[in-house]
Amino acid sequence: MFNTISVIGLGYIGLPTATMFALHGKKVIGVDVNLHAVETINQGKIHIVEPDLDVAVKQVVENNLLRATLVPEAADAFIIAVPTPFKGKNYEPDLSYIEQACIAIAPVLQKGNLVILESTSPVGATEQMAQWLSEARPDLTFPQTHGSDSDIRIAHCPERVLPGQVMRELIENDRIVGGLSEKCSQSAVELYKTFVKADCIVTNARTAEMSKLTENSFRDVNIAFANELSLICDKLNINVWELIALANRHPRVNILQPGCGVGGHCIAVDPWFIVNKTPNLAKLIHTARLVNDHKPQWVIDKVNQAVLNVLQANPNKTLDQVKIACLGLAFKPDIDDLRESPAIKITTALADKFKNQVFAVEPNIDELPVKLSSKGIKLLTLQEATKQADVLIVLVDHKEFKTGLTLPENVQIVDTKGIIGK
Repeated sequence: MFNTISVIGLGYIGLPTATMFALHGKKVIGVDVNLHAVETINQGKIHIVEPDLDVAVKQVVENNLLRATLVPEAADAFIIAVPTPFKGKNYEPDLSYIEQACIAIAPVLQKGNLVILESTSPVGATEQMAQWLSEARPDLTFPQTHGSDSDIRIAHCPERVLPGQVMRELIENDRIVGGLSEKCSQSAVELYKTFVKADCIVTNARTAEMSKLTENSFRDVNIAFANELSLICDKLNINVWELIALANRHPRVNILQPGCGVGGHCIAVDPWFIVNKTPNLAKLIHTARLVNDHKPQWVIDKVNQAVLNVLQANPNKTLDQVKIACLGLAFKPDIDDLRESPAIKITTALADKFKNQVFAVEPNIDELPVKLSSKGIKLLTLQEATKQADVLIVLVDHKEFKTGLTLPENVQIVDTKGIIGK
């Protein structure tokens, strides 16, 4: 039934998904507004970092099973995997990328097509997508008015993969399938069974949307508990990592690890979608967001104290001579994804205060984003940074930092990941 599949958005989820379908024999048309991404993929290369993805993309492009374009073309199924950020001080969900995707694919929709929203979305987004499509194509029928008899089938199937393990988890993880009708769900299950070996579990679209938000909010709340513990332990002069290791020896306790905050496009964003819909009910979820969003400022305060310690220990050194090295910019270890990264927020804030005194070490990127380089931040190797640093801040526990970190004498350390003692 599905011979040609179009994936809208060729980022950290869209490109691996498109590649996986192509690896299983489907003709795949990838669509993205980023010309660089399109050209790179058509050369059989990748513009993101994800283990095993480069080899797979090269293979499917050479076999003419995957090609990228700027403009959507006719297909049997469309998978929308575009960003869903929030906007404004009230964390309003921004569905403009989904709306633009709907506008883009509407002219090429045909009777019998399946449209799946994979983007993590607030409750009701799939219905809104169906409405946008129906307004753009009044000549076709949609499930919100014609149910299982509709010309176009629509479902929400949230991605549930971990960066760094995407190619494996696309196959092995269960998929939640929320169609706007029974036939919509059946079609979506048939599509994903092209490569998914785990279960495809059918529910309605709203529950599917909420399931992804719930998964990430669960993680956020538990990380907030760990981050709050780290603040308490610092105040009480207790090693939080030792404490957590001891507590986790209880058979029914599994505390997560603290860090410099919470980042990424999912955990740092999705809980706000729940809070925005039900602000008077989502009290714990809201508090967890505030705890995690406060952690970067706590780290900055610790760095300020470390700088003072340097000046007190070196009376001949002036403030503008203190060098600060920030280890890690990604939102989690061993990836290049900088989205919503608390390490970025910390490094940027320090660069604003300590002009031309901040170095960054991020082994998974070749150059700094303009918003960092424009502030005078320099991208150095680990060896270069540690040689020059007066203050060393561990923000991400990349494998290079765990195995290759040599500390100079008299350096002040702010370790948010607990790797120095180890």
